[in-house]
Amino acid sequence: MYSDPITRLHSRKSNGLYRHRLTLEGPQGTHVSIAGRKYLSFCNNDYLALANHPELVEAVCEGAKKYGVGAGASHLIIGHHSSHHRLEEVLAHFTGFPRALLFSSGYMANAGVVTALVGHGDAVFSDKLNHASLNDAAALSHAKWIRYPHLDLVILEQRLALSQAKCKLVITDAVFSMDGNIAPATKLLALCEKYNSWLLLDDAHGFGVLGKQGRGVVSHFNLNSPRIIYMATLGKAAGVSGAFVAGQEEVIEILIQYARSYIYTTAMPPLLSCAALKSLALIKREGWRRKKLTQLTEHLKEELQLLRWKLLPSITPIQPVIIGENSKVMQISNALRERGILIPAIRPPTVLKGSARLRISLSAAHSIEDIKQLILVLRELEKIF
Repeated sequence: MYSDPITRLHSRKSNGLYRHRLTLEGPQGTHVSIAGRKYLSFCNNDYLALANHPELVEAVCEGAKKYGVGAGASHLIIGHHSSHHRLEEVLAHFTGFPRALLFSSGYMANAGVVTALVGHGDAVFSDKLNHASLNDAAALSHAKWIRYPHLDLVILEQRLALSQAKCKLVITDAVFSMDGNIAPATKLLALCEKYNSWLLLDDAHGFGVLGKQGRGVVSHFNLNSPRIIYMATLGKAAGVSGAFVAGQEEVIEILIQYARSYIYTTAMPPLLSCAALKSLALIKREGWRRKKLTQLTEHLKEELQLLRWKLLPSITPIQPVIIGENSKVMQISNALRERGILIPAIRPPTVLKGSARLRISLSAAHSIEDIKQLILVLRELEKIF
């Protein structure tokens, strides 16, 4: 049982779990300004360095001239603009699915998919380290929520085999946002085909980065199945905002008719669709961004030899360093900030108790010199803390 909200607030502060916001004084990037001071940032998810790209800025301006600023209504009333429709068509083609549907955020997309597909008498099977949006969606659906240990497909298969649910849905991060590891999507799909289940892949951190031309985890594993429901966000590697779900014709129609987080909200500003269209063109055209990201990741992993702290085995731009204690990870994050480097301290409930960490996020805009500076400071701090 929860205590009253004020007591919970004080408890969070006393347990070293209180969160604070940093306010940027300019565009997102690898070098940012906060309270008049410049920092080298390893915080954002702008993996391909597109959030401040001049062509996206120009696309927004042109979109505003053509469509105005706000969509003015939900998609199903009169808020569905031609730029939205064009973006859905391009996203479907880019990811290799028959259709795609825009949502205002990844959180809303996951809520919409899960609650539209399953309910009482059904079952949702979810990895224990899934993103909060997937967990909340499962809880909202009123389906039986069955969690399995992280990446433990033996346990997942046992639970799928025992389930008598009318409709089964396996939901998973494609790239786990706090660990950086990639879900074994091929094996997951095989289980879903064996046990007549849908598979929802949340590719928020893989879209734009993994696969041919950045087409995501489905391309990365060369998957093709009508059982796959694919969700990705446009606010990370794509550098814009919003999200989309791609899948079979019938799946998209189900979402249009039943996904409450799609039906009952104002459509995303059409000018953002213009920016996302430009972003997709750059993602396809400029493969050097992904190549550089891979080079930076490999350099960090090769050169960052830690003695006590643990760098998790991730091949993605998400490079977590496990510290363990909440108080210590905050001290280290603050010490980094004093030295002009921003890396967020990730603590429970975002991660499991005892696994507090520094979450290093790499971007194509980082340089090798940036990585070398980071490595030197981390080695120095490991000796101190």
